[in-house]
Amino acid sequence: MSGPSREQALSLLAQANNHGDLAVKLSSLKQAKGILASCDPFLAAELFPYLVELQYSPEALVRKSLLEAVEEIGLKALEHSAVLMPVLLALLHDNDSIVARQSIVSGTRIFCSILLELSLQFHRRGIVERWLEELWTWMLKFKDAVFGNLWEAGSTGTKLLALKFLETCILLFTADPRGSEKPSTEAITRSEPAFNISWLVGGHPILDPVALTSEANRSLGILLDLLGSSNSLPGPLAISVVNCKQFSLFLFLFPDNVNTLIGHQRNLLKEEQAFDIINIYVYPRADQVLYAELNGIGHMLGTAELVVQIWEIGDN
Repeated sequence: MSGPSREQALSLLAQANNHGDLAVKLSSLKQAKGILASCDPFLAAELFPYLVELQYSPEALVRKSLLEAVEEIGLKALEHSAVLMPVLLALLHDNDSIVARQSIVSGTRIFCSILLELSLQFHRRGIVERWLEELWTWMLKFKDAVFGNLWEAGSTGTKLLALKFLETCILLFTADPRGSEKPSTEAITRSEPAFNISWLVGGHPILDPVALTSEANRSLGILLDLLGSSNSLPGPLAISVVNCKQFSLFLFLFPDNVNTLIGHQRNLLKEEQAFDIINIYVYPRADQVLYAELNGIGHMLGTAELVVQIWEIGDN
């Protein structure tokens, strides 16, 4: 970053923090974000402490815009972004739901990117650098905080995004038998996150596939717990839990995990909750339904034939 660019960015961040006009604040932050995102990451990182001060702005739209900036700049300067991560956790509990929701949206993208980079860096170089390990520690804190949000009082919209993040973790942390055991050239060069836990076969210094699979099972257990309390959930959240398409895809791909979890919680499920699980499990495509897989859940209602009948009714 040249001297003039640095001074311009500092001036813009000061305006975003102190100007009396909200429109000027937002415009200044947008311009500062553009400068920081386009310059050398090492030089941009010098101004990160000034950027994070905006988390204390009294205007919700400024805090929301800050999170968008943290996402964009942080992903381009990943090695230097640890100082930005506490902002995600702090604003996750913001009193304004628009800010809390943006924290989950931005945090989810950063989470996926860091997880992918952890895998790819070890694949390419045989090591995981300390800065990346530190970022993953922040992401684990973020994950736990988002999961906790599901049980706290707050905005339904925020909880819906927390539920979406929970689904994402289930899929990320579960081995896909169709996936490759090594990242392909396409996966390495593509821009969007495409992590596959199968890449960890053979060992990884930070990511333990057994621990991640256990975390996926724990996350699925949280989802089943939410299902069990669906009568007390706000309507939109209850519907999302029951009709979660990504969850239904998980159930289709990994029935052994599901049977294990359901076996642990079978005595806690009421009959209507079992019907809810079937509604989730029976993904609306006939070519994805296998009788043997349905049979395991059918025992909860006493007969697998009933499950098949429910499917046939839904398919027609």
